[in-house]
Amino acid sequence: MTAMESVAASSMSAAASMPRFGDGSVNMQELARQLVEQVADEVTGTEADMACEDVGTARNGYRDRKPDTCIGTPDLRIPKVRNGCFFPEDVIERYSRTDRALVAAVAETCRSGVSTRKVEGVAKTLGVDRPGKDQASRIRAALDAEAADLNGRMFGEDEEFPYLWLDATYARCRDGGHVSSTAVVTAIACDGQGHGHMVGFDVVDTESYDSWLPFLRRLRSRGVRGVRLVVSDAHEGLVRAISETFLGAAWQRCIVHLIRDCCRATRSRSKRVRVAKPLSPVFRAKDALVVRALYHRATQMVGQVSREAQRILVEAEPDALAYLDFPSSHWKRPGTNNVQERCNRETRRRSRVVQVFPSRQSLVRLVGAVVAESDETWSQSRCFAEGKMDEFWSLPERCGHGDGSEPITDARRAAADEEARKVLDAAGVAMEREAA
Repeated sequence: MTAMESVAASSMSAAASMPRFGDGSVNMQELARQLVEQVADEVTGTEADMACEDVGTARNGYRDRKPDTCIGTPDLRIPKVRNGCFFPEDVIERYSRTDRALVAAVAETCRSGVSTRKVEGVAKTLGVDRPGKDQASRIRAALDAEAADLNGRMFGEDEEFPYLWLDATYARCRDGGHVSSTAVVTAIACDGQGHGHMVGFDVVDTESYDSWLPFLRRLRSRGVRGVRLVVSDAHEGLVRAISETFLGAAWQRCIVHLIRDCCRATRSRSKRVRVAKPLSPVFRAKDALVVRALYHRATQMVGQVSREAQRILVEAEPDALAYLDFPSSHWKRPGTNNVQERCNRETRRRSRVVQVFPSRQSLVRLVGAVVAESDETWSQSRCFAEGKMDEFWSLPERCGHGDGSEPITDARRAAADEEARKVLDAAGVAMEREAA
């Protein structure tokens, strides 16, 4: 066989093995994925052999890694070695952004001599049982830069953020030679097109007015404007800071936190159930008049169980029902702080690994990694569909009755009150059945 015949035969063989669609055309994305797998496996295998020669050890199998890429999810085989640790960081990043923050915190904890046995076990799981100073420094520098970019991002003058969610969670941090509970405050906003953004975060000594006020002022200075509704819990210092910073914006007291506050006002578990039961259907109604009628009737029912819980509901009514001034298609999100709760849950889940952060900056680094990943996720989706945001901007006036399309008459009020009675009667029957 001549050289030309050999080349032609190999070309035909390669063409026949190419991935194809059902119509016979070449699947270029799958072909690129296969080429990436082959090249990456060759490179990592060669680097592993060189590393084994340098330290006098041998290879010991593989571990699979499946990174998400623009050409799909290639299945990479990373060689393992018998002694030491090998990972081709020039081919694939070892950790996600959040995992790298954990690595940096664990490495700093181990080197400072304050780690526990559990943290040391986590360190080994993450591959930092012998954390290198240079490696941890590079990770910290990259994460610090990303956190600073996110927290210093400026917004354009033409951007508006109708909805703003504020909340705080706590983590244990070593500061000044002692361990204390430190507040992590975060702000999430929805822009005029319905996209969510993590607009700011900070680590402060305590969740107080003196901590919240400068944080909110920094948000304003960076271009967070046009806020119509701020959602948060009823922390006195936070509510005061909101009223001084976002003038003209309504404040929505988180419904979930309100129900919890009412339940805490009772002493027994059975009473807590009797308090929560009539409140649950109040905020599921789709008509503003029905919601208000349900709220009034539920307040009376709660008063039969706890006077203190009833007092909380009476005082909270204007703020708990502030979301009714906005389009009914929006009520699900502005009524609660669930968006913040999900973000805080991710922060708490990661902070439990470290237990006690060795410094405030390490906590900032981890929070920055969590919120940066959340911000990237939200940028690819919407809090509200485009049509729902059109409803918001076309709303002529926010008069507290949904979209205000129908005039409020005595007949409508009576019908709403009757519907509220039926709903709460059903809740009462169910409650009595559970009690029996």
